[in-house]
Parts: sequence; C-alpha cells; structure tokens
Amino acid sequence: MANPVRAKISALGTYVPPRLLTNQDLEQMVETSDQWIVERTGIRQRHIVDPGTSTSNIAVEASRRALEDRGIPATDIEAIFLATVTPDMFFPATACLVQDRIGAKGAWGFDISAACSGFVYALQTGVKFVESGAHKKVLVVGADVMTSIIDYTDRATAVIFGDGAGAVVIEPATDGNYFIDYLHEVDGSGACALNMPGGGSLHPASHETVDKRMHYVHQDGQAVFKYAVRKMADAAEQLLKRNGFTGSEVDLFVPHQANRRIIMSCADRMGMKEDRVIINIDEYGNTTAGTIPLALESARQQGRLKKGDLVLLAAVGAGFTTGAALLRWAY
Repeated sequence: MANPVRAKISALGTYVPPRLLTNQDLEQMVETSDQWIVERTGIRQRHIVDPGTSTSNIAVEASRRALEDRGIPATDIEAIFLATVTPDMFFPATACLVQDRIGAKGAWGFDISAACSGFVYALQTGVKFVESGAHKKVLVVGADVMTSIIDYTDRATAVIFGDGAGAVVIEPATDGNYFIDYLHEVDGSGACALNMPGGGSLHPASHETVDKRMHYVHQDGQAVFKYAVRKMADAAEQLLKRNGFTGSEVDLFVPHQANRRIIMSCADRMGMKEDRVIINIDEYGNTTAGTIPLALESARQQGRLKKGDLVLLAAVGAGFTTGAALLRWAY
C-alpha cells in the first residue's frame, strides 16, 4: 500500500500598504487615546490602503511574493483559495481576479468567507486538495481591506482593524515536515455579535441602510472577547491533545492577531511562555484573514521559524468561526 500524500507550506509571501494610521492619528478622529488603545488591544499602528485600492490589489502583491519565494511561475498553480470578508464585489470571486492578474492560466478557485478564521479554513481546503492527489501546487491567500467597512466614528471598531494580505503555496511533502491535523468549528448563534448587517439579501443596499450605517462592522466587544478567549484555547488544546502534544512542546504559536490580551490568555492556558508566541498586532492591528500569514512572516524575519519546528495556528472570527492547525514547518 502506497504511503499517503501529506501536504506542506513551501512558500510564503505577504504585503501591507505603506500608509500608516497611528493611534495618534486616531486621537484626532474619534474620542480615544494612545494609552486607551494600547492597554485594551496592544495596537500602536495599522497599515491602511489608499482610496481605490481593493482586496484583489493587495492579494495579488502577496501572491506574487509567495511565487517569487518558491521560484515558480504562476502557471504552475492549479487552484487558488482566497479567504476574505471584503471582496472587491459580491461576484465574481476575488480569487478569479487574482488568478487573472497573476497569470495563473488554467487554475480554478473560489473565495472563502470565515472572517478572522478565513486563512486557516482556506489553508485546510488547499491541504486537502493536495493530500487527495488532485493537485500538486495550490495557492492559498488571506486578504482584507477592513478599512473599507470600518466606521471611524465608532471607537469600538475604529481602533482595531488594518489592511493586509498573505499567501502561501501548498505542495506535497517529501519528508516529515507537513500538516499534522486541524480542528474547525462554527457556532452560528453568535452571528449577531459580530457582523456587517447591510448589503446582503436580508438588507439590500438602500438609502435607509446607508443612513443607518449598516454597511460597517458592528461588534459586541464583550461577547466577542469572551468567546475568543475560550474557544481559541479550547481548539488549540484539543488539537494538541489528540495528537499527543502539550503546549510546552510547541515551538511557535501563531494566533490570530485580534487582541493582545486574548492571545496571552490563550498562551497562558496552554502553558506557553511569550517567547514561543508570535505577536505583531502592535504593528499591523487586526487584518482579519491576513493576520496569520503576516505573523508567520514576522516570525521568519525574526529567525523564530525553522525547518522542523512544531507550529500551532489558531483563530476565532465572526460567525462565530473557530479554526486551528498543527504542522511541522517545512523550509
């Protein structure tokens, strides 16, 4: 019997727009302060796009960098799975726009909407297509232009989000460094706690929905915080336990960058010291589907990501969605 195909990350590329929105800038826009933001979130600045820049624009940049990192042409890519909650438009899918602009002739793909868990969900979609033997090279992208749906008169959400994108190439593994396992879960009863109510089939765009500011992110911060702290740790612990690992054996924990307090609560519960946790929320804010690839890139730049390392990814997002993945870093 042939050995089963396993999948690995073989390349990584990220992109953030150069323009910055600092806490000091926000002090001029909404009733807040640098101290208030840092104490509650850990964020000091976030990168934001210029007007007219879309999710596909930043996704294309991240995708090109991932292909360059791997040293392959876009024509080698067979499928593109793109996680976002800020698509360029309802349809066609942003994955289609990226496919065309990078020149991935012959590739197919689609968008995945799982909010802050989106990249982890898209990652497993790519992994399973490779493990099935259907494809040899898959591009997985997480990208969001959150500033396009943020109400900058709402302090609760205005201080949190930034724009960014990341992409990875998934290929068959040739050694012991591959994806080990994953755990995904949704709880739709939490949909009312974090959403954008306007613009869909329930509340189509109208003068009324615009006047009621329904095309912006709406969040019940306390409900989201409590759920995220509990579920991100639950998923991570369950995934480690069923694969025979403990938190102390994880070389690098790469959590969704929503809030520094959420991240550290999760790490503390698993018995991880901060030197095993990657945190870059101070620099980027919450970029939704972009946070985990951006965190992986930060870890790589800091020399904290080595071949063979046991890496744990975890995220919680609107939906509510929860996702975690366990892998050995492959390069």
